[in-house]
Amino acid sequence: MKTFREAVETRDAVAVEALLAEDVVFRSPAVHKPYQGKQATAVILRAVMRVFEDFRYTRVVEDGSDHVLVFEARVGGRDVEGADFLHVDEDGRIDDFRVMVRPLSGLNALVEAMGVAIPEVMAELGLS
Repeated sequence: MKTFREAVETRDAVAVEALLAEDVVFRSPAVHKPYQGKQATAVILRAVMRVFEDFRYTRVVEDGSDHVLVFEARVGGRDVEGADFLHVDEDGRIDDFRVMVRPLSGLNALVEAMGVAIPEVMAELGLS
């Protein structure tokens, strides 16, 4: 997870995407239905890297192929805390990506900012 952590903290979207399995499932704290696949997950992660300010991982917990990366950041003037729960497959690619964010005011700010950032990322990637 060191490579993933460094890629996220340096906002290297290409490096992050290289670590995703083609069939990765992304579970957002803001929507009930999971996102399926590398392309959808890559769009979300590119958007997140835009909207999080002062992002930093503060703790990492590892247990075999399961990893928890605890983070702090700011979104729209709100402080947020959260955790990325990652599972890697036998090839070392992330095949399950779950995010939790608190407090509710921070999650609401994140949802609002992502509503702007996702269409921008999709347009830039020629997906809109």
